[in-house]
Amino acid sequence: MARGTARPVVKLRSTAGTGVTYGTRKSRLNDPDRLVLRKYDPVAGTHVLFREER
Repeated sequence: MARGTARPVVKLRSTAGTGVTYGTRKSRLNDPDRLVLRKYDPVAGTHVLFREER
């Protein structure tokens, strides 16, 4: 069964400028704006904001 377009895969890039990325799925219906999550950046060694990249 194919996946729909309601929950696409998005890339989250670190705002610390280290180049670290995470991949996740988001709901376009509930979150139409760019996603911002606080996640661990192993290069920076701390939790930083990760923003959705398009």
